[in-house]
Amino acid sequence: MSSFPFSAGRLSDEALLSGLAAGDPELTVGFVRRFQHRVFGVAVAVTRDPQLAEDVAQQTFERAWRHAQIYDSRRGSVTTWLTTIAHNLAIDTVRSRRAEPVAPEDLDAVLDVVTETPEQHALADEASTRLREAVARLPREQGRALVMAGIYGMSAQQIADREHIPLGTAKTRIRTAMGKLRTMLQSEWRGGGHAQ
Repeated sequence: MSSFPFSAGRLSDEALLSGLAAGDPELTVGFVRRFQHRVFGVAVAVTRDPQLAEDVAQQTFERAWRHAQIYDSRRGSVTTWLTTIAHNLAIDTVRSRRAEPVAPEDLDAVLDVVTETPEQHALADEASTRLREAVARLPREQGRALVMAGIYGMSAQQIADREHIPLGTAKTRIRTAMGKLRTMLQSEWRGGGHAQ
């Protein structure tokens, strides 16, 4: 039976996280229930595989439990902290499965996830938001090459094979995308960092 006369659902995110850290069964269940859909949503958006996303979600809650003591509210909300853990674990999982390349039609969905989901605000601060917006402004074929290389860890040869393009074209797309991205971000930083 619960030792608390109130529902865990009424507690703040921070209180539930403290309960998770302390190993309180009721608060741990309350924490998982509060965030399970959001964590799974982030994981499935990145992995594009519901079964893999379930594994990522479980790992996310395990990591949150192990690191709950070092959570610092000054660096962001519990939601931001937890979805960032999920996002990073999902990317690591995708990278570790490089032998299973992403289907070209799925890359467009990944690019959309990078720029259009509600998680974009929870996943990163202003700098990474600028990065996602800059990637979205790239020509689609360059954005695809950049995502395949940067997120999926694919080589230029793998990208060339996947996109049915010459190796030189794949290398050019990656190099051009990186150059444009660098220029856009430097330009935004200069424009936003100084009053002219």
